[in-house]
Amino acid sequence: MSGAIIHGTGMGLLDELVERRIREATARGEFDDLPGRGRPLRLDDDALVPEELRAGYRLLKNAGYLPPALQPHGELRQVEQLLARAVDVEQRAGLEADRRRLRRKLQILGRDGWLWREPAYRAVLWRKASRS
Repeated sequence: MSGAIIHGTGMGLLDELVERRIREATARGEFDDLPGRGRPLRLDDDALVPEELRAGYRLLKNAGYLPPALQPHGELRQVEQLLARAVDVEQRAGLEADRRRLRRKLQILGRDGWLWREPAYRAVLWRKASRS
């Protein structure tokens, strides 16, 4: 249904129908008392994600899933949050060691590094980073 294109607009029939209904509802004032009215929307920047994948990626993100390539970043963020609240000296020392390990792991696994792009080295680097 959305494959049909309205001549000159590049907009599909379904898109045009939705746009028209939104305009009509706005004219009737149906959006006037919505929570958050007048405040900016918090939108994630997904401009680099292909349009056909955005809904799926957002669903996974909202479910708390991180792709394997981003998991060390999430772990590092958690450790840094715990470190900011830690008062016990031993706990701080352990968290600082975890932070150093995760930073090394991110350096080794950096996507810009040529070793990461070489399949022969990728598994070795992952094992090494996991042990450090």
